[in-house]
Amino acid sequence: MKNVLLLVLIFSFNLVLSQNKIEIDSLLNEIVKTNDSKEISKTEPAKKIIEYKTKLLPTLADFFTDQTITNVKSECIGRNLTKGEIAIIIADRIELIIVNYIGFYYQNCLMSTCENNTNFVEFYLPFIQSVGTEKFQEKYKLWLLSDERYNTLLPAGYETKSERKIRKKEYEKAKLTIIETK
Repeated sequence: MKNVLLLVLIFSFNLVLSQNKIEIDSLLNEIVKTNDSKEISKTEPAKKIIEYKTKLLPTLADFFTDQTITNVKSECIGRNLTKGEIAIIIADRIELIIVNYIGFYYQNCLMSTCENNTNFVEFYLPFIQSVGTEKFQEKYKLWLLSDERYNTLLPAGYETKSERKIRKKEYEKAKLTIIETK
């Protein structure tokens, strides 16, 4: 009986995750119809993704490596964005991505950003691309599970002790998986 219940739970969990992924993909496909990168977060599909808040960040991160070129023009970096870069911008709108905390040390002495553009991470997209979006995605997913993320960005009391223990176990497991695959 326990095995049947466990299988039902696992199946349900995978179904929910795949549904989220399909929904995000559909919403991203709507966002790519935007012409200007400055307008991304103002679109209805982006607002729907942002409404989910941090819960969707791991699933959204799965799209970071999508190299499909879109019609979304970035004046900041002088080219059209990829679908993955749009996912990065939306993730940054949900929770600020601090590139240095994730393990990519990029020196920005002048604190430059894109002029008249609220997509702060857009300025760093060429740097992320030069380092490798797969590597960035891997480090970002580990960052999402890390204690450092919560100690750096989120207010105290954001999660219970039991939630923190679960996240810490997930982090250790993810770290071992990445080490084993190298």
